[in-house]
This record gives sequence, structure tokens and C-alpha cells, in this order.
Amino acid sequence: MEKEEEHKSKNNETKLNEEIQNNEGNKEELKEIPPEEKILELEDKLTRAFAEMENQRRRFEKEKEDAFEYGGYSFAKEALNLIDNLERSKKILESDEKLKDTLALKKTLEHLEIINKDLISIFTKNNIKPIECLNKKLDPNLHQAMMEIEDDQKEPGTIVQEIQKGFIIKDRLLRPSLVGVSKKKQDAGQESHENKEKKEVK
Repeated sequence: MEKEEEHKSKNNETKLNEEIQNNEGNKEELKEIPPEEKILELEDKLTRAFAEMENQRRRFEKEKEDAFEYGGYSFAKEALNLIDNLERSKKILESDEKLKDTLALKKTLEHLEIINKDLISIFTKNNIKPIECLNKKLDPNLHQAMMEIEDDQKEPGTIVQEIQKGFIIKDRLLRPSLVGVSKKKQDAGQESHENKEKKEVK
């Protein structure tokens, strides 16, 4: 038992001596750094901290501005379904053979048009505007071409049909206009030559 206790006390002394030596070594290391270097190091840390704070401030400002400017973006995008549904309803009613040329149809279409104009007016007041596209050149930033329509009267790439109205909110695209664009008519000889080439490829 006594031997074990002696061994433990020796171990403790050794550990204590090592810790003292380490502490002394650390003190010597700390003493070695001149005050000028410490000041420069602290200045550098302060500069970095201030730069980080400034970056965060700018980021929060930008997020705040975006939330204020485009906070209704998701709502506006969903609300466009109302305009689409009104357009679909009009087309369905207009193509109904039983309702054609009836006073009821005329009145209903008039009311749907009033509702549509009111919706567009509300959107416009909130900086949500329809994209004007007919007879304009295709712009990939605003329009999405869904089909090509042969038309020699228009320059190729001109929008000749609007399939679905597009909208912008302030300067940001809410959704693109779905459009049909013009292309040159092919003459019969050229068309048959292309068909022949396709058959040969097959």
C-alpha cells in the first residue's frame, strides 16, 4: 500500500512539474511577441469585425427592401389564375352552340369583361402590369414561344398570337407571355424536298 501511495505521489509531482514547465514556456512565448505586433493584430481583428458588421447591415437592408418591394410576389403569381380562369370561362361560353347569339351570353360576357378589367386595374395600381407582346419581336426575357405560325406578312420571330398573358411586377418578371411567333411560308417545292430528305434519313 505504501509503495502504491509513493508511486502515486511521484506521478503527481511529475505531472505538476510538467504543467509548471508548460506554463513557463507559454509565458515565455507570450513575452516574445512585441507590443507593436499585438497592436497590429488587434487592429486587423477590429477591421475584420467592422467589415463583417457592415456586410451584414447591407445584407439586412437589401432583404428589407426586397420584402417591401416584392413582398406580394407569391400572392400576385397565384392571383393570375383568376384572370386565366375568366379567359377560359369566356372561351367556353363563346363556343357553346346553345348559347350563341343569345342575350344571356352577351350579358354574361359583358360582366366577365368588367371583372377582368377591374382585376387588371387592381394589379396595375400595385405595379403588376401585363406584358404587351403582339406584333413585337420575341424577347426570351419576357416571352416564351410555344409554336411557329407561317406568315409572310411579318418578319420571322414576330409575335402573332398570345396564348397566355404574361405579367411583370415592378421590374421583375412574374410570368412570361406564352406566344406564337411568325416564320416564313415554305413553298411547295422546298417542303417536298425537305420531306424527301427526312424519308431518306429514316
